[in-house]
Amino acid sequence: MSNLSPEQAADRAAAAAEAAQEAADAAASYAEMAATALSAGAEAVGHGAGIDPFIFRLSIFVLAIFVGYYVVWSVTPALHTPLMSVTNAISSVIVVGALLATGVSLADAGEGGGLAKLFGFLALVMASVNIFGGFLVTQRMLAMYKKKER
Repeated sequence: MSNLSPEQAADRAAAAAEAAQEAADAAASYAEMAATALSAGAEAVGHGAGIDPFIFRLSIFVLAIFVGYYVVWSVTPALHTPLMSVTNAISSVIVVGALLATGVSLADAGEGGGLAKLFGFLALVMASVNIFGGFLVTQRMLAMYKKKER
């Protein structure tokens, strides 16, 4: 491991900050494109253009895939692991929705209530694994940067 001077460390930190800013700008650009497409789709549905709701939702899903792909691949490798571990931790939002789907008493009233509870439970399990895995990856990554005691 090489010892860096304060100037070299500052230069490397500035380069990393610049790369993070470029990735954030690219993400904002892709998000703006997706928002424009979604607003156009919502306007078409609102005016009764005859778009099937399933097709509309499928197009939103496909746009989200493209935005996610370009956001993740525009991140520099040095920032990829921390970004992904934090993103996995954000899956806690999914846990809230899964708990609602699993525990809502109205799910028993209609058709497919059991199916909704099953999918809610599966979402809860998978999101929990994702959350705890993200925290474990973050811990392991941070442990690599700790100074070793002799």
